[in-house]
Amino acid sequence: MSVTKISVDFRLVLALDADWEAAWQVPVGLSHGTDHANPSVLLNPASQDVAAALALFGAKVLSAVAFKSGTLRLVFDTGHHLTCSSDPSFEAWQVTVPTGWRFASLPGGGLAVWSGSGASESYPRHTMRQAQDVRPLSTS
Repeated sequence: MSVTKISVDFRLVLALDADWEAAWQVPVGLSHGTDHANPSVLLNPASQDVAAALALFGAKVLSAVAFKSGTLRLVFDTGHHLTCSSDPSFEAWQVTVPTGWRFASLPGGGLAVWSGSGASESYPRHTMRQAQDVRPLSTS
């Protein structure tokens, strides 16, 4: 999947081919390469300070992982990474896919997942944060 559109209102929205969409309402870190060599730039949708996100246009998503803590990490073929933690007051981000699945960070931490059938699961922040608490964003 590649980034086909970037839009900004009170959110930063990346539209991907295959009708996926990722949206952030809070500041999100954009880094390139390793964090040690290249610290992240903070993209802030509320102030529309997101110009650095234009580097993602046309980039292919190599992986998208939602952690049960409410953090979302996307890795692109350009070497860029987008990382967003949960927010104490808002749904920091959400990802929707064409089959009806939706993933969102819960206010205060945690992960909510809605299936295409309307069923939902939530993983409050106080759940374990071990490796098995990772949910790859895939509908296959």
